[in-house]
Amino acid sequence: MFRRFAVCALIAALAISLLPIRSPAASKEIMELQRDVAGLQEQLRLLKESQDKQLSALTVLVQQALDTSKSSTTGVAVIQSNLQQSLRDLESKVQTPVAGLSTRLDGMDQDLRTLQQSVSDLNSSMNKLQQQLTDLNHAVSILQAPAPPPPGSGTNTAGPGGPGAVVPGIANAAPAPEPCEPASQLYPDANSDRSAGKNEIALKEFNEYLRCYGNLPLAPNAQYLIGSIHVSQGDYEAAVQDFDTVLEKYPDNSKTPDALYSKGLALVKLGRRTDGADEFAELIKRFPKHDLAVKACDQRKNMGLSCTVGRGSPAAKKK
Repeated sequence: MFRRFAVCALIAALAISLLPIRSPAASKEIMELQRDVAGLQEQLRLLKESQDKQLSALTVLVQQALDTSKSSTTGVAVIQSNLQQSLRDLESKVQTPVAGLSTRLDGMDQDLRTLQQSVSDLNSSMNKLQQQLTDLNHAVSILQAPAPPPPGSGTNTAGPGGPGAVVPGIANAAPAPEPCEPASQLYPDANSDRSAGKNEIALKEFNEYLRCYGNLPLAPNAQYLIGSIHVSQGDYEAAVQDFDTVLEKYPDNSKTPDALYSKGLALVKLGRRTDGADEFAELIKRFPKHDLAVKACDQRKNMGLSCTVGRGSPAAKKK
């Protein structure tokens, strides 16, 4: 706008200067025109000064804004630098204790595993010691038992056929039980024969172990393995009875969940699906956190039944 006004004023001044002087009236008009041009020039000067002042003020404001922006950028950079330094300091202060704590936790975990292994070894040693004590007591009892009289050593005090007469060929005393092999040898031999597929020999040895050492900690295992052998032979009726013996004669032992699950499977093989499902439900109810509880739940689902595995979960109900 200022440029357009200045151009108009310049054109007017040139036009006035080029006009010829004709008369006093014309001179008066020229003078008035010159005054108008002078007024325009004054306005032009004032406008230019005003714009110069505004431009100068705007320049100052822009410079202040630039300075403020530079100061803000510097402040942000300082804050960012301080924050990064604080984070590095905090990391350096925390890293060492955390590393030490991690090392201590690793050491505690290793100590716990060592302790668990030691307890397991101690339990194994106690079982072996108990078997050895049982073997020793059995040997002592055999040594203390009186020797049976030799056959034909009886005397006839009342004559032939009278009271007290010893009749040849008739046993007057019950036969002595067969001696038992040491428990520390009998159970490993039976388990080894079972693993080798010698099922009949293993059954005889496990039954012998139960006859001689039915109160030892490994007796439930021996009874359960007898049932497992019968399952492998397809004799599910005998297997169900074997697992029942584990549950009734040894109700609280480590083989109880296995006996419940295996009994349920044997019942299903016999076509007694409802009875088998009940055994699975009993396992889930009594041992909800045992690994076999999940398998029992899967067996019930395969039968079209629902179940819930968890602490205190009720027996599964039919859909």
